[in-house]
Amino acid sequence: MRFDISKIPFSRFGSYFVISEEESSGRWYLRDLHGGDEAVSNIYEISFPGTESSSIEVEATETLLVFRQKEEENKRVDLVFGEENTVHMEFTGMPVYLKALGGKYDSLVPYGTNQWEHTLYSKERRILFTVVKGKGESRGTWKMTGTEGAGMLFTPEEEGGYAVLENYRTVWKKKEYPSFDKVWKGLKEEYGRWKTSMPHIPGVYEEETALASYLSWANFIGMEGVLKEPSMYSSKNWMFNIWSWDNCFSALPLSDKQPELAYSQLKVFYGIQDASGCYPDYVNDKFYSYSCCKPPIHAWTFQKMRRNNPYFEEKGRLAESYESFKRVAEYWVNWRIKRVGALPEYNHGNDSGWDNASVFHQGVPVESPDLTAYLIRQLDILSGMAEELGKEEDQKYLKETADSLFDTLMKRLYNGRKFIARLVVNGQPVTQGDSLLLYLPVVIGYRLPKEILDRMVLDLEERFEAAYGLCTESLTSPCYKEGGYWLGPVWAPVTYIMLDALRENGYEGFARRLAEKFVRLAPIGLMAENYDPVSGKGYDDPAFSWTSCVFLQLLKEYPDMEEKE
Repeated sequence: MRFDISKIPFSRFGSYFVISEEESSGRWYLRDLHGGDEAVSNIYEISFPGTESSSIEVEATETLLVFRQKEEENKRVDLVFGEENTVHMEFTGMPVYLKALGGKYDSLVPYGTNQWEHTLYSKERRILFTVVKGKGESRGTWKMTGTEGAGMLFTPEEEGGYAVLENYRTVWKKKEYPSFDKVWKGLKEEYGRWKTSMPHIPGVYEEETALASYLSWANFIGMEGVLKEPSMYSSKNWMFNIWSWDNCFSALPLSDKQPELAYSQLKVFYGIQDASGCYPDYVNDKFYSYSCCKPPIHAWTFQKMRRNNPYFEEKGRLAESYESFKRVAEYWVNWRIKRVGALPEYNHGNDSGWDNASVFHQGVPVESPDLTAYLIRQLDILSGMAEELGKEEDQKYLKETADSLFDTLMKRLYNGRKFIARLVVNGQPVTQGDSLLLYLPVVIGYRLPKEILDRMVLDLEERFEAAYGLCTESLTSPCYKEGGYWLGPVWAPVTYIMLDALRENGYEGFARRLAEKFVRLAPIGLMAENYDPVSGKGYDDPAFSWTSCVFLQLLKEYPDMEEKE
C-alpha cells in the first residue's frame, strides 16, 4: 500500500515518532507525540541541502518511507522505524538535514564517537543521533541557556550513509544497531503478522482494508509514563490522546485474534479510575484529564468482546471488568443525578462525546435520553455479570436501579411521540435542532414497547438516513451544518452503536444497509474522523482509529459484503 504522508502519518506500532508532511506548506517534519495533543509535536524539519523540495518525490508504504530525487534512483533517503522509539535512516547520493524546532533551553551536545544528544527541554525527551556510516555534523551555537539554530546534517560517503535516531527520557542504554536491511525485514514480518490478524474480505475493499489495518497498527503507542498498557491514539495527526469511549471501538476488531491487546484498550482506564468511579476523559503518557467524563458504554463493549473470544470469559478478567464497570455506573447514579426523581445529566457537550450537538445549544446541564439509556444498558449487563459471579445483592441492586431509571426516563423524557432532552435549570424541553442523539434509546430497545421502537426506527429512516448513513443532525434541521462536526456528519461510533442496536432488536435489514453505506465511505473519504452524509467527503482527520476499527469490524460481521461501485 502506498499513501500520502500529508494525510496519513508514517509511523509504526508503539512509536511516538511520526513523519508527516504539512499539507499547507509542503514541508516535512519528524514529530514526537509524547505529552498528548496539547504539546508541540514537530521537533525537526526535514530538508535536503542542495536540492529543491519540488524535485523530491515521497513514497510511503506501511514499513518504509523514501525521499528521492525525481528520476534519480541513486539519490535517496530511506527511513524505517525499528524498535518503538528509533528511526533508522539510510542516505545515498544526497545529504539530509534535520533542523531542530525546539525552545530556548534545548541543548545539542556531543555524546560519544559519531554521536550527539539533543535534549528537548519542554518535552522532557532526549534524541540520540548515532552515525553508523557516513558523516554527521551538528549545527548551532550555544547561547547562554540553550543551543540556538540547532540541527544535524548527515552526508553520505561514496558507498552511502546510515544513521539512527533514538528517543528516550533520561539515559541511553548502550547498544549496537542492526543493519538497515535487517531492521526493515523484521518490521515487514511484524506488520505482515498484524495484517493477517485483521478482518478482511478477499477481493472486496482491498485498498481500504489495507489502510484501516495499517492505521489500527500504526496509531498504537507504547507503555510510558502513566500509560501502563499499550494503547491506541485516536490519531497520530493531531488528536493524539486516548479517550475512554474511542478505545471501546478500537478494541472490537482486536478482540477476535489479539484479545490481550483488545483488553488493554479497556484496562488502561481501570488503573487510573477515580475514587468516584469516573474514568478520565482521556489519557496520554504524561497526564490524564477528568474535565469531562464519557458515557458508560464499556460493559456493552466487553459483552461484545466476550462473544468474540473465550479469553474474556476467564473469571479473573470478568471480575476485574465487572468491578470497574460497576464503579462507572455508580458514578453516574451517585454523582450525576442531582435531585430525587431526576436523571443523570451532562454538564458539557464533551461529556456526551457529541461536543457541539444541538442538544447543548440552549445551555447546560442537560438531561439527555442517550445518557440514561446507556446507563440502563450498562446496569442491565452488569446485572447479568453479577449473577455469573454469584453476587446476588449486587444483581438485585443493579436491576432495581435500572428499572427505576427506565420508569423515570419514560416519565421525564418521552413526550408521547418521541424522546426529548430537558434543561436541568428550569426543566424545560430543549427545542433547538433535531439531533440523532435523542434516538439513542434504541440501545434499550429490548425494554421499549414495540410501537415506540417502531416509531423511532421510522423516524430514523425518514429524517436521518442519507446516502451514506445516519446524519447526526437531521438534514431538514435549521441546525444542520455541512462539515459541522456533530451537526450532520456521519460518525463511525454512532453508526456502529445504532446498527448494533437495530440488529439486536430485529431490524436486520436496516442494520445491514447502514453497514453497507458506511464501508462505502472509505474509498471517498479515507478513514476520516467523520463524513458528509450526502457526498461521502471526509472531514477533519483522514487517519482516525475508531473509523478504521469500525470499518474492519463491519467486514468481520458482514463477510458477504459486496463492494459497491
